[in-house]
Amino acid sequence: MKVLFRLILLIPPLACLPVQSAAAADAASPNIVLITVDDMNFDTPGAFGGRVDGITPRIDRLAAQGRRFLHAHVPVAVCQPSRQCIMTGTYPQTNGSTGFYPLNPQSTTLVEVLKAHGYHLGILGKVLHLRPAEKFPWDMQHDQHELGAGRDPERYHALATKFFEQAKSAGKPFFLMANSHDPHRPFAGAAGEQQQLLNQVGPTAKGLSEQVRDAGEVPVELAEHPAPRRVYQPDEVTVPGFLPDLPDVRKEVAQYYSSAHRADEMVGRILDALEASGLADNSIVIFLSDNGIALPFAKSNCYLASTRTPLIIRWPGTTQPGSVDSTHFVSGVDLMPTLLEALKLPLPKGMDGRSFLPLLSGQAHDHRTQAFSSYEETSARVGYPMRCVQSARFGYIYNAWSDGEKAYRAESMIGLTYPAMASAAKDDSAIAARVEMFLHRVPEEFYDLQNDPDALRNLIDEPRYQEEIQQYRTDLLAWMQRTKDPLAATFAATMENATPSASRTPSSP
Repeated sequence: MKVLFRLILLIPPLACLPVQSAAAADAASPNIVLITVDDMNFDTPGAFGGRVDGITPRIDRLAAQGRRFLHAHVPVAVCQPSRQCIMTGTYPQTNGSTGFYPLNPQSTTLVEVLKAHGYHLGILGKVLHLRPAEKFPWDMQHDQHELGAGRDPERYHALATKFFEQAKSAGKPFFLMANSHDPHRPFAGAAGEQQQLLNQVGPTAKGLSEQVRDAGEVPVELAEHPAPRRVYQPDEVTVPGFLPDLPDVRKEVAQYYSSAHRADEMVGRILDALEASGLADNSIVIFLSDNGIALPFAKSNCYLASTRTPLIIRWPGTTQPGSVDSTHFVSGVDLMPTLLEALKLPLPKGMDGRSFLPLLSGQAHDHRTQAFSSYEETSARVGYPMRCVQSARFGYIYNAWSDGEKAYRAESMIGLTYPAMASAAKDDSAIAARVEMFLHRVPEEFYDLQNDPDALRNLIDEPRYQEEIQQYRTDLLAWMQRTKDPLAATFAATMENATPSASRTPSSP
């Protein structure tokens, strides 16, 4: 009896689910193709308001075939934590991936659940951004060194074709996660692009010793990738409203758009392979970006440009072609419960997300008026803890790290844009104020996103908004307490100091 009891204690969390037999899934079950792009701003695709000519014709075509969500957000605006939230249906404070860390042992992944129900599983690109490996039991995986530094649409097409054939031969439904490394830095045409790519592919390349990587002797061919078929010039692009329109900013934004166009080609080639397989009509296709553009005031922050994502879902027979949800807020943590409900599979306990399956067919869904997000630290493990709640009208950000002295440093500051801003700040007081805000922030920020989506005017001290500010503080605290955020007690104390009363009733999430 003692031996049996010990064995029960060793059973992993997934085994506690009311799972069906793996044989219960067959080729008639819906397939899933999850396509992500890396660091693409919400409003880059034409279907989401993009104003650059011809930038995303393939993504736009997918939008015309499925349903767009205009208030979709990711829970954290940086690569690995964002993806691990999507794949667990939980926020970072729940799954342990507050930065570039593996998931905690208690987390159950979408891949684990699908594996237990007979799905054939594959991933293309960004393999190391889903950890630990044992929680992602792929049947086929190929990382960026096999995909032209994650930037070669034809390699994605060839490997996706191979994967779909494997699934057909096995007689299994499939889940494919196809992750473009575009338009992540280095942007197309950026100075030192080839060397930067070599530095990125080295850690994923098979058969290379640590000594070879440390010596910078990674074979050049591992980073070979095609140039974008469309190279944008500075006078062809639109500079985001949260950045000053300076020559070097415009030049870097043009490089970003060239990369975004190549990402669109990858999306198209994955969909071409799916169509050729004959399985498209029984496949749920999901497209989104993991976070906003890697420029100041976007990626690795909590602004609207940080977390808003261009979400498209196409499910023949369920989503109406060309339909748009312009009302409901959905989050990356909601994707896993939505997919499992769509597949009629059991949901693991402990998920923070909620299924939005009724929205796919155009039904209404109560209590979807806000999105919550967080940010904890950079890839160098320097902490800049932020928490945020946003609605269609307002956005509130709590910067726990802001003390007037500590300066922000992140990947979005490399390249051309931030140095151009810092240089221009010497002679331009408005740009100097933006640079100061970016570097040091203030403990609280509050924006009228309906009229100021670029978050240019902080309203935190405006008397006429104090009632709304207090409500958003209360809503944010309720979310932090609900998700057992370690920062909740500190934020509660901040609220007490900010206002004599913090006892308003939270609005529904």
